[in-house]
Amino acid sequence: MSIRDQALPQETLSSLVEATAAINSTLDLEATLQAVAKAAASVMRAEASSVLLLDPQRRKLIFMAATGESGQQLLGEAFDSELGIAGKVARTGKPLLVSDVREDASFFKGIDDKSSFVTRGLVAAPMVRKGQVVGVVEVLNRIGGDFTGEDPELLQLFANLAASATINAQAHERLKLENRGLRAGLDGGLNIIGQSAALRQVLELCARVAGSNATVLILGETGTGKEMLSRHIHANSQRRDRPFIAINCAALPETLLESELFGHEKGAFTGAIAQKTGRFELANGGTLFLDEIGDISHSTQMRLLRVLQEREFVRVGGTKTISCDVRVIAATNRDLAKAIQNGHFREDLYYRLNVFPIQNPPLRERREDIPLLVDHFVKAAAKQLNVNSPTVSNDALALLTSYRWPGNIRELQNITERAVLLCDGPTITPAHLPREIVGEEPELVRDAGDSSLWGYEKALIQRALKESGWNQTKAAKALGISRDNLRYRVKKYEIVKPKG
Repeated sequence: MSIRDQALPQETLSSLVEATAAINSTLDLEATLQAVAKAAASVMRAEASSVLLLDPQRRKLIFMAATGESGQQLLGEAFDSELGIAGKVARTGKPLLVSDVREDASFFKGIDDKSSFVTRGLVAAPMVRKGQVVGVVEVLNRIGGDFTGEDPELLQLFANLAASATINAQAHERLKLENRGLRAGLDGGLNIIGQSAALRQVLELCARVAGSNATVLILGETGTGKEMLSRHIHANSQRRDRPFIAINCAALPETLLESELFGHEKGAFTGAIAQKTGRFELANGGTLFLDEIGDISHSTQMRLLRVLQEREFVRVGGTKTISCDVRVIAATNRDLAKAIQNGHFREDLYYRLNVFPIQNPPLRERREDIPLLVDHFVKAAAKQLNVNSPTVSNDALALLTSYRWPGNIRELQNITERAVLLCDGPTITPAHLPREIVGEEPELVRDAGDSSLWGYEKALIQRALKESGWNQTKAAKALGISRDNLRYRVKKYEIVKPKG
């Protein structure tokens, strides 16, 4: 007789009601599954029980809840989903009763060995949701007897509850992480400004790699906009609707950095008063940007290498393995090849990161973009300060264009904002610029014999040619323009190499 054809005992009904109430009272997955495991063991008078979830990406069954003397030892443990009776149930999608595991060739003894538990008989039922197996519920060793033929169908009721709880809790957790990740990734929109050949070449590389899941390593000096490029790649990828999470690896000490990247469990270290979700979890399905990757410690390098290789990690102070689907974009202003030679950076990690390198040019190699950037930063600063947007005089713009910008775009933005703040009229002049920029004016004026914008441009070209030994290819590269462009300007300004 099927269990459907008979009334369930009052004890069973009460336990099912309690398990259902536990599911409805919280969206915490582990707490809910633990309640299901406890109820199943109680109703079926079993010495122990467990709930295992299927991780299809890793092809693992993971212990999410367990009762019995050795239950806590199993939490977070994972084994191949093809192994054991639980693996068989996960494959077939049908409940199974094994009266004596010694007579079943599919029984996997490894779990007993790990927990020092002796399994005699068990019942396992699949957790099925919309035709897909999401896990398995097991009860082990009937107290005072053996399991009966009706037990698999009874356990299936608990497995169905566990399946519903899992789907609801996972959906809630996914939305929560996505919301947190999206909030952390908000940047007010992308605006990459410039028309120089150097910038166009970089954007072409970004376009080529954006559609893939390849790891990208962005190289370049501080302040060149490496994070902006990484956001541009993310925005043009298939992950654009998922979180973009950024972290500056150089800004945190080793212990805090590992906690930020991988999360930590409550009590993992002094001050860890609650469980923390790490950046890899927040970025799941999206992109994680690791800025200043060349500054991380050897310990963190090893943990990061494992994530890139295995696509899984463990929280600091934890034992549970967490899988992740994250596209990594890293950036550094350091020479990693030299760091490898000095023993400061792992070679195997470097090759994992350097799948698709992009060299972001410094601002001095894309001087044509400076007027556009200045105009953008002036308007943005005026809007933020709630003042009228001033114009920039030719003299001031020439000085800004000729400066070498060791701090690159970040320095240009700061100086432009300062000039807007200092400007009390309609025009920004050299008087509103800092001394290190204005200090270059006398040499330019002397060389150009002309204080106009064109005079400054001529002086700038003459200087570049002089510094490069009048090699037009080198001078064009220093100016951030093409050789043909330089030749045109040399002819336009009638620039001639001095004799002697």
